[in-house]
Amino acid sequence: MSVEQSLLGKETEYPTEYQPSVLFPIARALSRENYADLKGITQGLDWWHVFELSWLNGLGIPQVAIGRITLPATSTNLIESKSLKLYFNSLNFHRLDSKQDLIDLVEQDLSQAANAKVTLELFDVDALEITKPQGICIDELIPEHLENHPNAGLLKLDAEQQDHVDVTLFSHLLRSNCPVTGQPDWGTVFIRFQGLKPCYRSVLAYIISYRQHNGFHEQCVEQMFADIWTHLQPEKLMVYATYTRRGGLDINPCRVSDLSWMPNPIRLARQ
Repeated sequence: MSVEQSLLGKETEYPTEYQPSVLFPIARALSRENYADLKGITQGLDWWHVFELSWLNGLGIPQVAIGRITLPATSTNLIESKSLKLYFNSLNFHRLDSKQDLIDLVEQDLSQAANAKVTLELFDVDALEITKPQGICIDELIPEHLENHPNAGLLKLDAEQQDHVDVTLFSHLLRSNCPVTGQPDWGTVFIRFQGLKPCYRSVLAYIISYRQHNGFHEQCVEQMFADIWTHLQPEKLMVYATYTRRGGLDINPCRVSDLSWMPNPIRLARQ
C-alpha cells in the first residue's frame, strides 16, 4: 500500500482495544533509490520517544511511562507515525501483568511491521533527562544564498581555510513538511564532519533549504547525509536530527559512515 492509503491526515477513531493491525509500514527502498550505494544510508538508528504510553496492570490500574523505541536503519520498513500513535493508544485499556510483558508485546509487533529487530526501553515519566546540544551552533551565521527546497549545490568547502577538522555543527533551524498532510516538522540537526573544513555558512544555507521540502524525518536525514557525503567528500560523517514531538511522539534518525561515530540518544529541551 502507498502512504496515501494510510491513516495519515484522515479522521480516525482511536481504538480502545489492543489493535496491532493499525501499524502501517512504509518501505525504505523507494526513497533510497538515488543513493542506494552509500554505505552510511543503512548505518544508523531511528530513535522514537513515546510520551503517551499507558496500559493497565493485572489489577486494571493504569500505568504510564515514557518509551524509547530503537529501529535499525537496516530495517525493510519505517513505521508511519500516526499509525504508531494509534497502536499505542490501543494499549491504553489492555491488561498486562508486568512491564516486561509490555516490552515483549511491543517489540514483537513493531519488529514484525519494520521487518527487523525493534527494541523498547521504558523510563519513569520524570526520568528522561534533557540534554544541552554539544558542538558549534551555526544559527547566527548569515548564508550567502537562501532557497526553500533542498539544493546540495549550496554546500561548499571553506575556501579560506583548508584545515583538516573533526567538528560537530548543529542548527535549530531545520524545518520540513509531512509529505502527506503538509504539516510542518521542526527539529535540530547535528552534523559531525571529519575532513577538509566545510564552509559553515553554506551548511546553514543547505539546512534552511529544507524549509518547504516534503519528506519523512528519516528520508530528510538520509538525503542530508547523501548530499554532504557526495558534495563535501568527508572522511567520516554523522547526521543526526532530533525532531520535536507531534501526537506524543518524537522521531530522531541518525546515520553514520562509521559505526564508531554512533552517538548516544538524547532528548533536547523543546522535544
